[in-house]
Order: sequence, then C-alpha cells, then structure tokens
Amino acid sequence: MALDITPFTVAVPDAVLDDLHERLARTRFPEAIPGADWDYGTDLAYERDLVAYWRDVYDWRAHEARLNELDHFTTTVDGARVHFVHQRSPEPDALPLIITHGWPGSIVEFLDVIGPLTDPRAHGGDPADAFHVVAPSIPGYAFSGPTADRGWSPERVARAWATLMAGLGYDRYGAQGGDWGAMITTRLGQVDPGHLAGIHLNMVVAGAPADGPGDLTPTELQGLADMASYFELDSGYMQIQATKPQTIGYALEDSPAGLAAWIVEKFRSWSDCRGDVESAFTRDQLLTNVMCYWCTGTAHSSARLYYENRVAGGFVAEGRVEVPTGAAIYPREIVRPPRHWAEQSFNITHWVEQPRGGHFAAMEQPELFVDDVRAFFRTVR
Repeated sequence: MALDITPFTVAVPDAVLDDLHERLARTRFPEAIPGADWDYGTDLAYERDLVAYWRDVYDWRAHEARLNELDHFTTTVDGARVHFVHQRSPEPDALPLIITHGWPGSIVEFLDVIGPLTDPRAHGGDPADAFHVVAPSIPGYAFSGPTADRGWSPERVARAWATLMAGLGYDRYGAQGGDWGAMITTRLGQVDPGHLAGIHLNMVVAGAPADGPGDLTPTELQGLADMASYFELDSGYMQIQATKPQTIGYALEDSPAGLAAWIVEKFRSWSDCRGDVESAFTRDQLLTNVMCYWCTGTAHSSARLYYENRVAGGFVAEGRVEVPTGAAIYPREIVRPPRHWAEQSFNITHWVEQPRGGHFAAMEQPELFVDDVRAFFRTVR
C-alpha cells in the first residue's frame, strides 16, 4: 500500500510557549499534610521545584533542536495522522526495526538509543547489528494526535504499524516495545507474522497457565508480589483513563503543573530510582517528555488508549505469538511474570533478567537496552 509521506519538523509556536509560562507562573498548588512525602501522590516540595525550573530554566528550543536532529515524517494510516521518526542506518544490510513507546512516554524515551541502533560502528559496536529504526508516536499521542474516532485499540495500532512498515518498503522487519508498545508489538506479532523476523519486549504481559501457577522461584514470587502491589496502590490512573478519559482530560489539558504531576509520579514509581526520580532521569528528560503531551494537547487522547483497550478485551492478548520472541526483564518493571507463564503465550527464544532498570528501559538504561536488542535480533537476522 502506497503512503503519502511528508517530512515533518517539530516546531512549537511561540504563542504556545508564552501561554505555558503564564500558566506555570499562575499555578495554584494544593496543600499537603506535613511529612506526607510521596505516599499521597506527587510530593508538593518536589512539584514546586519542578514547576519553578520549568518556568525559569528549562529551554524547550534546545530540546526541540535535538529532536529535529532526527528524521521526522507524518502520514495517514487508517484515517489517523501518524508521526514517526525514520532513521535509516548507513549500513546497507541493516534490519528494519519499529520501536514503540507507551504511556506516559513518547519518542523522547528513545533519544539515547536510536544512534547506537542505527549506527553501531560509530558507537563502538558491530556494524552487522545495525537497524533502520522506525519510531512512531502512537495515534492519540504527541505529534500523532489527537485522534478523531473511536476504536484505536492496541490491535488497531498494530495493524496500522504493519501498514506503515509495508508503506516504507520493508518486507521483513523486527519490532520492539515496552508498556503499550509491548502490547502493540505483541498484537503485531499476531497480525503480521509473515513479515516479522521477531519481536523484543521489555514488558511481557502474560496470565497464569490454565493448570495453575506452577512451582515458582523466590524471584518469580517477588515479581508477582510487586505486580499485586502495583494493582493495589498504583493503578488508580489506569481505572480513571480506562473509564473516563475525557473527564481527566479537562484537568490535564488546562494545567501544565497538573500534567507534570500526573506523569512524573509514574516515572518515579516505575523506575529503578529508589525514590529519587532524578537519579534515573534528568529534569530536562522528564520535562521534554511532558512537553510532548502539553504542546500537542494530547493528554486526553493518549488516555483514550486505556478506554479502547478495555472495550476491546483487556491487556492479555488472545492466542499465541509464534514468531521468535525476546524478553528483557528489568528488576523494577511493574509487570514481571514467570518465564513459564510467558511461554504459554509467546515463542520465547531469548530471556534475560537484567541487573538494573525499570519500566522506561531505553531511557533509564540505554546501554543495557541496546545490547539486549542487538543480542536478540542477532539470532533472527
């Protein structure tokens, strides 16, 4: 299928930035119980400091310029605008690879890995490991949004990705993802297996086998305990976005401070940072990701993916993925099922338990991420 592909430059109007600074200056902060820290939600003292830094120090234009060092494009697939980075490798035999972010992330997650993936020779690696990288923004997210119709479930996005890769002329390719990207990549393994060399996941979603959980190691038991804690204490956002995304959207689209609190709390909770979010990410990384939502007005439409997924049937895909599947399990990932659970749903050919890192693997641990993606796809090229 031929696609009408247009070069794209990230260029936020000055009026949007002026409005942002005015809103930040007029932020009305809530009160907090003394000593509450982060247990009630985003810490007030941290939020005040972050907003002040955003207003007085953070330089969007510098980060916009870094984004524009990559090759950006837009097209229309299945009636939706799709923005994507298409960074071709200088190596002629590079394997095409589509990498997909999740919520509350964006292509900003991949800024430190696209270079090593596309040009390993320039980053001390083996040129035989090179990829042509395609990094789309999910419909409804950032420069792909907002969406204008119902039904953008993970499976529909996967079908759109298959169309995109075919439209770029790639007959055989790999796919990688975490968070929603993992679920979209899983569906891609089901809807386009004839063109996929394999898929790589840094979050594996799998239910217990029908015959029961089986014998579990202490590490696997801890993974299940952490998942249970996540669902009990940290999944309220998911219930809201899966049931009333429009309602929360009014707040998130109107208050940049509120949007930052909503997003940055998850980067703290889901990363391997021991409570200090800025030990895993810089303030500029955190705010550049938030800016991708704020400047495009897509906080509400990104939340719709939770609604559409619930309507479509939930997180665990029906059926089995037969294409070779690689899994990188990071110790602070929020979903860490036992390997034998995953093997019920995936053709697992590569399983690595990483020494450190969490939910935002490419952003937290770019070297570990790149090394594992290379290692898996080396087996299926």
